[in-house]
Amino acid sequence: MASILFGDGKLFTVSSFIYPQTYIRPYDLRYIRVDLPPWFSSLSVNVDSDVDLDVSSFKKNIKSTLPLICFRDGSPPLPDVLNFNQKGIVLGNFSVESFEALEGLQNVQCFPMQRNITLKLTNEQISPGTWYLGLFNGIGATKAQGKMIVRVPAYSFHANITVDGCSSPTILGQNCNQTVEPLSCAASDIQNVTEKSLNVLFPNQSIENLVSCSNSFDSSCHGGGEPKTYFLDVVELTEKFIISAANVKFNSNISGNVSGIVLMCYVRHGALSSVTLHDYSSDLNKAPLAILSPKVGRWYITILPVNTTKEVGGISNNSVQVCYSMNGNLLTCPAGKAGPNCAYDSYALQTIIKRQTTLFESYYLPLGGNYSSDGDNFPLQSLVSNSSYDKLSNDTWTYFQLNIPRGAAGGNIHIRITSDSKINYETYVRFGGLPSLQNWDYFYANTTNSSDGSMFFKSYNCTDQKIDFYLLYVREGTWNFGLRRLNDVNYNLTDDASMSVSIDRCPKRCSNRGDCRNALDASGLTTYNFCSCDRDHGGFDCSIEIVSPRVLSKGIFADSLEVGVGHVKQSIALIVSNAAAILPAFWALRQKAFAEWVLFTASGVSSGIYHACDVGTWCPLPYGVLQFMDFWLSFMAVVSVFIYLASTDEGFKRTIQTVVTILTALMALTKATRSSNIIIVIIIGSIGLLIGWLIELSTKFRFTSFSLGFSLNMMASWHNVRQWLRNFIKSFLKRFRWIFMLAGFVALCVAAASWQLETSESYWIWHSVWHITIYTAAFFFLCSKEVPGNGESERPPNSNYELTRQNSSSRGVNGESERPPPNSNYQLTRQNSSSRGTESRLEALIESRVYPIMPKIGHGFFTQAEM
Repeated sequence: MASILFGDGKLFTVSSFIYPQTYIRPYDLRYIRVDLPPWFSSLSVNVDSDVDLDVSSFKKNIKSTLPLICFRDGSPPLPDVLNFNQKGIVLGNFSVESFEALEGLQNVQCFPMQRNITLKLTNEQISPGTWYLGLFNGIGATKAQGKMIVRVPAYSFHANITVDGCSSPTILGQNCNQTVEPLSCAASDIQNVTEKSLNVLFPNQSIENLVSCSNSFDSSCHGGGEPKTYFLDVVELTEKFIISAANVKFNSNISGNVSGIVLMCYVRHGALSSVTLHDYSSDLNKAPLAILSPKVGRWYITILPVNTTKEVGGISNNSVQVCYSMNGNLLTCPAGKAGPNCAYDSYALQTIIKRQTTLFESYYLPLGGNYSSDGDNFPLQSLVSNSSYDKLSNDTWTYFQLNIPRGAAGGNIHIRITSDSKINYETYVRFGGLPSLQNWDYFYANTTNSSDGSMFFKSYNCTDQKIDFYLLYVREGTWNFGLRRLNDVNYNLTDDASMSVSIDRCPKRCSNRGDCRNALDASGLTTYNFCSCDRDHGGFDCSIEIVSPRVLSKGIFADSLEVGVGHVKQSIALIVSNAAAILPAFWALRQKAFAEWVLFTASGVSSGIYHACDVGTWCPLPYGVLQFMDFWLSFMAVVSVFIYLASTDEGFKRTIQTVVTILTALMALTKATRSSNIIIVIIIGSIGLLIGWLIELSTKFRFTSFSLGFSLNMMASWHNVRQWLRNFIKSFLKRFRWIFMLAGFVALCVAAASWQLETSESYWIWHSVWHITIYTAAFFFLCSKEVPGNGESERPPNSNYELTRQNSSSRGVNGESERPPPNSNYQLTRQNSSSRGTESRLEALIESRVYPIMPKIGHGFFTQAEM
């Protein structure tokens, strides 16, 4: 925590947090927790990223893959339950003005990620407490789905978050220039309160526990249009909060109609109140302001006199002030009681940690009850209230309170009520205060009337005999549950209903279709869990069947996919398209290239089986094994085409293939689905082809050494080089059938285009096109290699050679041969012979007699007969 003072010394930096550059992979997320103390003045957020999106591209992109930044009060935003049709997602430029009221458990504000986001929120806009920033790279049902190919790009960001505060708790505001007076409270003696005052404040209600609050001065005075702000801390559950102003009058020098004074009161929980931002308002000069079941926490009260000049004759006078005595009264209930008139029973629930589970998983039982800790449920018959506050009412309430510990905001509250007969309870839930028919955050009445439309409420298979729902990513602090029992004539007083309350890390254990994983937010203070689903399911609880044997639901991708595609059509396209591997496999077998034949056959079969498993048709081997085999054999098949085009020795081919096998196996084991692997494989194949050509050239074409000096033989050497280049180009052009080579490149371009067009929704169709075009391209490339005919063999099998010398000098004396002069030339002529031994010996003779002499010969090189 920094303690840097600014200006007049009222404003200082409470905390400053720098989040280093971080990459968010496709469908990944990051949470950043920010704690705001009661005396904070402003929150500054600056986020820089490499996302390059403008407003016009927001609606063009697939919305479920948009990178988003979200804000939520109290607990992490849950991306998998967000809907782009809901109010919280704004597809437009980010601005402070675009923020709406963010306070509330169900309020989430999301914006598309941009290159730079800068905002400053004051304590007039947001309340103190814990806030969460969520950065997402794709949301929706498919986020948690196990995927084969991911086409969403990653992006990076870094953030700087600063919290500024006021040095005094009684001075608040954005610039710490607004004085706030506390209301001090003390238990009131009911005997000293007049009966008239009690009837005004609490009509027709018995009073047992009353807390009275007032400012430190007997009277407060301020002029018209001048607001004065107070704050009061509610530290326990309270039945009623009454705000009143007594002894309203003008200051001593002014006389006027006091009854006509308008003394407006604006009240707000957690943040400074004003004319435009408040939860409750009333004219205190007419009647007190009553707030039923106020939330625990700090309440801000702003008093504003209005139209004071009119009440003193309409003459403007700056000295006119309204004086009053500010009072606040809190009506609390005795221990074990709650609700209207403290008529109902209330129970505190104690936390019991579950055995052999992850952090914060626990269940709750009533405190002081005789319950077995081995079971996580308790009977309701002995706990429900038996009396009603109003005899005319047909219901009774029973309340339960539990506490969510610090750091558990990424958990889920699980409520379950079961009975052998029809359940006659309605459940109402509220954070920080008692729930009622008017005030609740979530509720469940029956199978047709509940909070199922809420983003953070999820019910499961509820019936008349079972209530089962979750509250997702709950807030830290005190939660209150109210059971409303309907007292109709058909109700069985001996009912056997039981209730269980627990904190679960993942709803329904990811529906047994995925793994429950946990992570920490950037601060390391909050643990959150999420489901990693299998390839057929998605959603925050893996309950959404994305790949179905019946039909792909239209509702899953309602924001990006308009027409559902049948599972049978997907399976046929993805599996049968691998039959295109027959083309290159057949050609390789015809040319007796058995290694290539095995690779293409195995690649097509492996890919077909893998896609059959991927769409949920048939899995003969584990999914990971099939994925490895598919990618590895595909990589090998691509590289084998390049090696096949190089007509080098089989020994060198085996060496290159061994190296390629190791490299492609490593690629298939580590991030096999990344798009860059295609480029890497092509580069590896091209290098193998180049090496093969170099080896082939080194054996077929041999250069002679050239003289370092400048002589007449230099021109002849350059002539020989040009002749060699012409012969090389002529040989290269004869090596390939260029019509097939061109067709191969066209098919390869179509395959690359289909690869780029793949998305999570259109994957099945474009990947099928990829199968067909990539195998077709391989077939054309294999066909493009010229295969020598019977009469075009480089070395006839039944031929031997004779070495003769031309332009030789006279033979020596006595028939002895002299050493050939330097300018002698040799000519190799072929004669028909069936003896291979003669040919071998003749070639050895050439190697031993001719090549040692050739560096001294002024001619260019020695070639085979084909040159």
